[in-house]
Amino acid sequence: MKSVLRFMIYLIIVVVVVAGGGTIGFISTMNSGMSTYDKSAPELNNVQVPEYDASKPTVAVLLANEVTEVFDFLVPYEMFAMTEAYNVYGVAPEREIKSLTGGLDVIPHYSFAEMDTLLGKSPDIIVIPFMPMLDENHYAPVREWIQKHSSVNTTLLSICNGAENLADTGLLDGKSAATHWGDVNRLIKKYPEVQWVKDQRYVQQGSIISSAGLTSGIDATLRVISDQLGDAAAKKVAEQMNYPSYDYVLNPHMEPFNAKLSDISYIMNNAFQWKKVKAGVLLYNGADELDLSSAFDTYGASGTTRTMTVSNQNEPIVTKHGLNIVARYQIENVPKLEKMIIVGANAESVAAEDINNWRNSDNSAELLFLHRDASERFAMEPAFEDLAEQEDIQTAKFAAKRLEYRATDHLNLKGSAFSLEAFLIPVLLGVLTFLIILFIDLRFIRKKKKS
Repeated sequence: MKSVLRFMIYLIIVVVVVAGGGTIGFISTMNSGMSTYDKSAPELNNVQVPEYDASKPTVAVLLANEVTEVFDFLVPYEMFAMTEAYNVYGVAPEREIKSLTGGLDVIPHYSFAEMDTLLGKSPDIIVIPFMPMLDENHYAPVREWIQKHSSVNTTLLSICNGAENLADTGLLDGKSAATHWGDVNRLIKKYPEVQWVKDQRYVQQGSIISSAGLTSGIDATLRVISDQLGDAAAKKVAEQMNYPSYDYVLNPHMEPFNAKLSDISYIMNNAFQWKKVKAGVLLYNGADELDLSSAFDTYGASGTTRTMTVSNQNEPIVTKHGLNIVARYQIENVPKLEKMIIVGANAESVAAEDINNWRNSDNSAELLFLHRDASERFAMEPAFEDLAEQEDIQTAKFAAKRLEYRATDHLNLKGSAFSLEAFLIPVLLGVLTFLIILFIDLRFIRKKKKS
């Protein structure tokens, strides 16, 4: 009986140690993905702002004071800008550098107050990305600005868990809404007044549209464009993006994703893959916003990779559709990297000088031209395939599932079946803990009792 009790005590200690180590690893990974800009800011006096055309409707894509989900912000911004029919601006409580998940940093075009002064009315469309509500004082201006501009003449478009930010305003009470499959059960409890829908890519309720997981935001954005500019305009945007799932724009019904045992790879990667791959993402003038997102929202969000932005000079960089972004490192001071990701099918010509400067630097990281020979593919697909080779197939599959990307049948995923490191570390940690406890018990506790 004493032996059984002793073994149970051993087992409890082992579980506590392994769970504690995993918790510390998971929190550390999450905090890294939500890090904010902490470098010496470049001169921001000459930041470019797209010209305002009073004859066009205006789209305000929101940025939080703390962190905003990278895909939720970049992709709708690009899609509305691609139509050339809207004024499209990144807008935040203050016009200071704001951070996106994965470590990409953006300079808003306008503050909330400046946007109000420019328009003299509410924007025609407000895009609400997922903005974690980490600090009430920092977040409150976002909630209040959405509430202030919730008139029937303004379309409110939430992307993914941006539905939580929209629900937080009370504007979804009594209405149906969609959100990310991984968070919907939590939000059902948190906002019971909202009728949460699990089997639609987006839900349209008058002037409010909410989308499910991240790529579902593409469908919802195309729905808004189709309603306002016509189906041909929406199809043109989808074709330019090589987006393969336009059918969901017409019929948003889907088979909902649910958590499965295989998804544990994501938790294990975050918790126990302690040696993250250090990957740079080269920022250059003219970089495509969707292409950038494909780097940060696959590698950076997988729990396996720490993405770091790198540029040639410490100055604002202007993306293809007029966003101002800044890098946290320059070529001469970036830490040692294992790979340098360069996005864009035409990067080797558009960013030739930046690439040449990198090659002449002391950093020996592998150059990965993520979209080379992939100009006809949706930008996320090469990232899924490379992630499978870098890590494992299960990690790549969950990356697609997390993004709610459905057109995966033709992906060419090669690599290990699962992450040996992420599963082996807790086993070794458990065995080591058990042996240490056994040694202490035999060497000190039992020996003392015998004495």
